[in-house]
Amino acid sequence: MSILNRRQFLATSRNLAAAGVACSILPRFAWADPMGLPPGIQLYTIRDRLAKDTPGALKELHDIGFREVETAGFGKYTTADFRKLMDDAGLKCPSAHLDLSKPDLGPAFADAHALGAQYAVSSSLATSNMPRPAPGTPRGSMPRMTALGMDGFSKLAEQMNEIGKKAKAAGLQYGYHNHNYEFEKMPDGSYGYDVLVKNTDHELVKFEIDCGWMSVAGADPVKYFGMYPGRFRMIHVKDFQPVSQPSTSLGGPDRPKGADLGTGFIDYKRIFAAGKKAGIQHAFSEQEEPYPVNSLESAKADYAFLHGAS
Repeated sequence: MSILNRRQFLATSRNLAAAGVACSILPRFAWADPMGLPPGIQLYTIRDRLAKDTPGALKELHDIGFREVETAGFGKYTTADFRKLMDDAGLKCPSAHLDLSKPDLGPAFADAHALGAQYAVSSSLATSNMPRPAPGTPRGSMPRMTALGMDGFSKLAEQMNEIGKKAKAAGLQYGYHNHNYEFEKMPDGSYGYDVLVKNTDHELVKFEIDCGWMSVAGADPVKYFGMYPGRFRMIHVKDFQPVSQPSTSLGGPDRPKGADLGTGFIDYKRIFAAGKKAGIQHAFSEQEEPYPVNSLESAKADYAFLHGAS
């Protein structure tokens, strides 16, 4: 089936809903509902709108239909004030991306509690363990993950276990969120990501699979659900424009380009089916630039995809 542009899709969806045949006519957009999860969104998606008008942006998300969000910073607001803005907008926050690289995690865990979150998630913990870029390195470039080596990933796993212990003591569940660079192959052909899953405590450390970043790197979320049962509790539902080959670059011209859900190359039908069996509890849409129109229009399109165009 050819992909409808956003305006055509939304108009068509309204007409089909009135006729009661949306799911049969547009099966590609009806895959998230079987997971039985409310469509969620990672607030990074609309970071530009949040910076300009946080209360208004949160209410816009509620108007679109979102009821769950995952935070990624609070802008100029205190955590308590941000929580109030979410409450006023009718939004719940089961998960928060926090800076968990500091020795004292008390303030981060306090933020999670203030938000009402169950999961305290590190969004990019691996980068805090990377060597500093060499002088003259182009801005936006990152050292390759092979610089960490297997020993580096093993040490990172130890750090994650310690975070998990502290999170449990604070009444929270620690989660690790991936990018694409954890799937750069090590000299022996393995992924550093596997070291993290295998060498962390099953109960203390859970994982939030960013399905987009994992897929664009050439790895398969469905395979990981089967390989490591019980380790995954959340997913980021993210799409990318087709790539000619797997990419583990997060910067520069090789960085993969984002796409509205359902318009890229990632097959979410199988991911959602496997995710339901794997016990995924929360699914947050997230989008990388460039936006076809703007971040809010992409959030609308992403919600329509997650909600099955109903």
